[in-house]
Amino acid sequence: MKTFTPKPADLTHDWYIVDATDVVLGRLAAQVADLLRGKNKPTFAPHADSGNNVIVINAAKVALTGDKSGKVLYTHSGRPGGLRRDSYGELLQHNPERIITTAVKGMLPKNKLSRAQLTRLRVFAGEEHPHASQQPVPYEIHQTSQQAK
Repeated sequence: MKTFTPKPADLTHDWYIVDATDVVLGRLAAQVADLLRGKNKPTFAPHADSGNNVIVINAAKVALTGDKSGKVLYTHSGRPGGLRRDSYGELLQHNPERIITTAVKGMLPKNKLSRAQLTRLRVFAGEEHPHASQQPVPYEIHQTSQQAK
């Protein structure tokens, strides 16, 4: 059996929009990572960039299960004393885009191709986004949080 390699003409980058309202963070990140890699296409190849553009709206309304509001997300600026720690509860109020971007980044493989695919992720805290002219197709995640009901 030969390895399937899609031709450059076969690679299309479709646009999808995902609503994060009451969706558990891990489920959302897994579905978005699959869309970014292009695993929903029949021409998927792990070595080819056949991924999609994904817009995530309502990031501030994502559901965190368990006691994740107290969980801490660390970043370092690279400078001495540049370690920063923010809890998920604080980030949900001030910068919910960072929570989703970090979760999706953790679901992607760690290589140059996935870093290029992560640039196609756009996360917005509210409903409005400037990508309406690309005519994104809505992508429905059916399993919502049981705690949000």
